[in-house]
Amino acid sequence: MATDSVPYGTPDAPRIAVRGEAHLEVDPEIARVSVTVAARGKDRRTALDDLTRRNTSVLNLLKSYGDAVERLETGSFSVTPELKEHGRGERVHAHHGRVHITAELTDFTALGELTTRLADLELTRVDGPWWALRRDSPAYREARQQAVREAVQRAKEYAEALGTSLASLVELADIGAEDPEPRFVGKASRARSMAYEAEAETSAAPLDLEPQRQHVHAQVNARFTMAPPTL
Repeated sequence: MATDSVPYGTPDAPRIAVRGEAHLEVDPEIARVSVTVAARGKDRRTALDDLTRRNTSVLNLLKSYGDAVERLETGSFSVTPELKEHGRGERVHAHHGRVHITAELTDFTALGELTTRLADLELTRVDGPWWALRRDSPAYREARQQAVREAVQRAKEYAEALGTSLASLVELADIGAEDPEPRFVGKASRARSMAYEAEAETSAAPLDLEPQRQHVHAQVNARFTMAPPTL
């Protein structure tokens, strides 16, 4: 039988199977904020006009921060009639409108001021921030490389304990190959706005938001052959 078909090696080519792991704690690279703009009117046109005006105010404020806001997206828009509870037929009592906006920021120095100013707008709710890494963050690559280095070091230590050395790498496998991207684990800190019927006379003080460290984890399985030890 060929050596390659034997999963656990042979006396002439013993194999070592090890696992390498890496745990990194790094600063976040982006912060996401969700903004919900609302409006309510006795008729559909009034609700739409108010919603359009408030949506424009939010977008203009976000865009005024320039490159600090890397991505700006409108997620959904809705206008819903509210029927009278005890009336006969389909009598509309009011109309409710909502627009959901997501902003992605890379400049955290502006984040506290921006979220405070957004929450100070009429009937505007702010959720977030949610801290994250970019999908192509160097932290993922560093975690994978560190896991490989640990696997090699661990295999060397096993071989040295037997008075021998590694000969060759047989296999290197990313654990969970169906979901290879290392995940970050973190809880979102949330700031929820109040609804104002009119703008405050004075600007609210900026929130002091501390970026939440991100945890990156990578694992690999590795198999090596080693020179036959003298037992």
